[in-house]
Amino acid sequence: MGDRPTNWAGNITFAAQRLHRPTSLDELRHLVAGSRRIRAFGSGHSFNSIGDSDGDRVTVADLPPSIEIDATRSTVTVGGGVRYGELAQHLHREGYGLHNLGSLPHISVAGACATGTHGSGVTNGNLATAVRAIELVTASGDVVTIERTSADFAGSVVALGLLGIVTRVTLDVMPTFEIAQYIYDDLPFAAAQAHLDAVFATAYSVSLFTNWRDPVVNQVWLKHRADETGQPDAVSGPWIEGLGAVRANGPRHPVPGVDTVSCTEQGGVPGAWYERLPHFKLNFNPSHGAELQSEYFVARDSAAGALNALHSIRQVISPLLLISELRTIAADELWLSPAYQRDSMAIHFTWVRNPRAVAPVLAAIEEQLAPYAARPHWGKVFSTSPDVVQSLYDRLPDFSAVVTRFDPDRKFRNDFVDRYIP
Repeated sequence: MGDRPTNWAGNITFAAQRLHRPTSLDELRHLVAGSRRIRAFGSGHSFNSIGDSDGDRVTVADLPPSIEIDATRSTVTVGGGVRYGELAQHLHREGYGLHNLGSLPHISVAGACATGTHGSGVTNGNLATAVRAIELVTASGDVVTIERTSADFAGSVVALGLLGIVTRVTLDVMPTFEIAQYIYDDLPFAAAQAHLDAVFATAYSVSLFTNWRDPVVNQVWLKHRADETGQPDAVSGPWIEGLGAVRANGPRHPVPGVDTVSCTEQGGVPGAWYERLPHFKLNFNPSHGAELQSEYFVARDSAAGALNALHSIRQVISPLLLISELRTIAADELWLSPAYQRDSMAIHFTWVRNPRAVAPVLAAIEEQLAPYAARPHWGKVFSTSPDVVQSLYDRLPDFSAVVTRFDPDRKFRNDFVDRYIP
């Protein structure tokens, strides 16, 4: 059993006996049509069994890694297995950018969009909101393209792999831009909570890191667009310092004590958007490694209350915590997006890799966040009951109908999605 494949964190051992690596679309179509049960496998950065199967797994990473820019439509069409960091470098060389990136550039485009993965910024939707169209191989082996104008589109992007194997994704692009990244230490937690909306609005992308032990937000990461008028940090810096924070005197890693060599450049040095929006560089092992991750989305207008509820159990949270990150995501219309129809704050937890010890902590967190209708991230560890999760998504019946139409024989399902998607 020791040589069985696992996810990146090592907390999930896959049950599927085979991982297929087709090198052409025709090979993939033949494979899918002939399979009883099959699931797409992305970059392995999910922390639960969403990417597993009791049949086969398949990756599209070995399909031709096409990247096709359409300047007239301001789009790029990219192979689903291409990683964001690789796409971003190509786009920047051609003079283009994406509206946002996640903290890791190592994740695949198709996998990140399918699970509602996100970056930060009060006006920035999650990564899936840039999708203009998706191409996928259906259960019968047919190739279907679903455009933004399609009636099914809102249920086809954040779709958890249930409609088919996504082979290509068309994304909106914009002119390339630069970001300057500044770090501040020790923002008093009470000040952050009292001015939460203003803190999150101080830069294009903002992340707050706290250990839920000290009475402070340990680090504030401000990612300013360098093409904004003047020098934005000349305004936001003194304001953040006025709340009690201190400008960092050197580079920081979100997890205390971890080498900063893997982190993107800080200190206000401008750089290409793809070199600053992620927290970590593409050519380094991402984040901490031996860890678990959980994340819950609450409406921004109730974020201060949610934080206060968690603060009341900080003594339960902090012993197993490596770090917690707070980010904002703009509302969208994608049916299974955790930010569906509400501007959101995501409360992220990076835990020591001890599932048994973390489980009761998650239960305590979910109890505290229950009054705030907290939606868990589809790719993280959570214990929210299926009936509660289902109650959080108004369009779930419509999504289930689309799934049934695309996959009547349940070829793309697994135990995880069976629990949460009727």
